[in-house]
Amino acid sequence: MTNPPARTRRFDLRRLYTAAALIPAVYVIIVHLAPWALTLLLIAVGSIALLEFYQICFPSRFNRLVAGVGLTAFVLVVARNHLSLALPYILVALSLVVSIAVSISSSGQTDGRWKSILIILFGVLYIGFPLSTVGSTRSLPSGEFLVLFLAVVTWASDTGAYYAGTLWGKHPLLPSVSPKKTVEGVLGGLVLAVAAAIVAQWWFASQLSQSDSLILGVLLTGAGLFGDLFESMIKRRTGVKDSGGILPGHGGMLDRLDSLLFTAPTFYYYVAYVCGLSSPLQAN
Repeated sequence: MTNPPARTRRFDLRRLYTAAALIPAVYVIIVHLAPWALTLLLIAVGSIALLEFYQICFPSRFNRLVAGVGLTAFVLVVARNHLSLALPYILVALSLVVSIAVSISSSGQTDGRWKSILIILFGVLYIGFPLSTVGSTRSLPSGEFLVLFLAVVTWASDTGAYYAGTLWGKHPLLPSVSPKKTVEGVLGGLVLAVAAAIVAQWWFASQLSQSDSLILGVLLTGAGLFGDLFESMIKRRTGVKDSGGILPGHGGMLDRLDSLLFTAPTFYYYVAYVCGLSSPLQAN
């Protein structure tokens, strides 16, 4: 959801090429393959994003053992719907294992060790828990179309914000956190997200009402904005511009997932509790 400076008025065509290559594959995985295929996709992209997060937080002392423990816990959190594992038990076990791993691998002071433990745990929660709610959404009745709705609206909000900010962005939103984000970009994202939600509800997500689609268009835009600003705050505090360069025109995987990490749980709990499409999973 990063808007380029309004003064450049140039689009990065690499964004379009990357999207054109990835969107069809993601669509097939969401709609036409079994739920475990989506879980594997979430584990793959989430693992890359988690490693990027750890590299941002530990730029000079990246420890493979500690990162491996975090990745293992991340996989368990994302796949917990398939493994019937409750999140609290995973976190308790993770806390113990990370504490031991950090103590063994670190020769620093005690305060530094606890900081490392908290960062590892936070990374798993920040990236793993939201992605696990995508899997929870997929497990709902006609969940493949609900996940597709989530993806389409989140993508529409990001796209509308990017192009509206590029064409008309003049008023910075929060320059101290994200200098490139503008009020015009946010409004553009909101308009396109609401329009996409209405079309998606009419086209393939009929289990949602029209009023739900309108509400979700607004909610997901707001949640995605918070996700973008939250990641921008992390990068600004660590002096990093992009989380990585794996996606041409988009930056790192974490840069691409930052909005989804906030829209996914917002969407799942709305459709599960407010719409009552199915009883929420006990693990959540």
